[in-house]
Amino acid sequence: MTGAVQALTGQTGNMARQQRRLEGELRVFQGWRPTLAAAPLEAVPQRVLHILTNSLPHTASGYARRSHSIVTAQKELGLEPLAVTRLGYPVQVGVLTARASDVVDGVTYQRLLPAGMAKTMDGRLQQQADALIGIARKVRPGVIHTTTHFVNGLVAREVAEACGIPWVYEVRGQLADTWAATRGPDARGSERYRLFMDREAEIMRSADLVVTLGDAMRQNIMAAGVSEDRILISPNAVGGDYLLEPMTHDAARLALGLDPEGLYVGTVSSLVDYEGLNDLVSAFALLAPRLPKLRLVVVGDGTAAPALHDQVRRLGLSERTVFTGRVPADQARIYHQALDVFVVPRKDLAVTRSVTPLKPVEALASARPVVASNLAALREIVHDGVNGRLTDAESPALLAEALGELLEDRGLRRRMGEAGRAEVLATRTWKANAQAYAQAYERLATISRRRAG
Repeated sequence: MTGAVQALTGQTGNMARQQRRLEGELRVFQGWRPTLAAAPLEAVPQRVLHILTNSLPHTASGYARRSHSIVTAQKELGLEPLAVTRLGYPVQVGVLTARASDVVDGVTYQRLLPAGMAKTMDGRLQQQADALIGIARKVRPGVIHTTTHFVNGLVAREVAEACGIPWVYEVRGQLADTWAATRGPDARGSERYRLFMDREAEIMRSADLVVTLGDAMRQNIMAAGVSEDRILISPNAVGGDYLLEPMTHDAARLALGLDPEGLYVGTVSSLVDYEGLNDLVSAFALLAPRLPKLRLVVVGDGTAAPALHDQVRRLGLSERTVFTGRVPADQARIYHQALDVFVVPRKDLAVTRSVTPLKPVEALASARPVVASNLAALREIVHDGVNGRLTDAESPALLAEALGELLEDRGLRRRMGEAGRAEVLATRTWKANAQAYAQAYERLATISRRRAG
């Protein structure tokens, strides 16, 4: 990052503007923070101000869906959540007719859409902090709750400190590792990666509470210097229609126009390289000759999609593969129920060893067994021989072997599916998560009052 700034020194015009942009980004990565005057407020304990990167209805990612599930469950519990998205969103993702707020399922998402935006990252974050402290003064939240990555935490921390209220940082992923995973082996040795990791660690250590998805991520957070008593696990979970009795395979397939007599393996996922879907295609190719009814279903979209389409075509399996592209959430739920086996063939990388995905939890709630790579984060969801199978990552042959075992035994699939659904309903619901959040917020408020007194 420093080298990029230096390389543009002395340039004019567009290159000078680019240098200023990179200088602002470097300042943020090197420890810059917004400046706010103290603005103590009389907090209303049950009010929660959520600061989000994106949201429904304009973004349908796992991040946006988790946020919506959390805020919805908190509202149903009796809390008063307000969600505010980052400065400029959703105009910056192409929604040029965006309104000042959107209401989805009774949840309000407020937008920060100024007439003009600063040209540098530090300038925009200062704008965002100024706007959010104005909202906080009106709402008077008892707590501010934000999520990865660290720029959200920079703003949340300063607003919370200015208002004299606690704040929560929810670590949903290791964004530095996600960034590095798409850029080759040298990325983890770069200045950007080092600064990214340093800022994430600093933000986690300064939060009043750190929330994360599972034990593998908790271990990483503790390694960054956060004490275990300041970490809350709030796992990916289910609610809404996933709590209802799943449809039968036949009913789900008829609803989607699939052959009820087929055998179906597949996934619902972002199609990116680290998900390892090329290994799933290779395993499917090994199974296809001896299982003529077998079909592969891939639901989702992403940068790896063209390569996957090409791989299927080269293997001569186009007629036996369904690529749906991105589908609405209610339709994704039906695809879960249409499958005989749900597959999570993730590559063995730092990010996949730590981050527990949402989709296999939804598959288990749908009473479908899951075959997954044997990685620490996935072992928290898939229990080998109980609700699915674990196989070595990046081994299509072993993946095919595990899939074949399940595909040839309907009774085993049914037993594993039932076990998976029972465990999810007992341990992974948004309602239970909301209750845990409420208790944590109350503890933070008590600590904050003691400090003030």
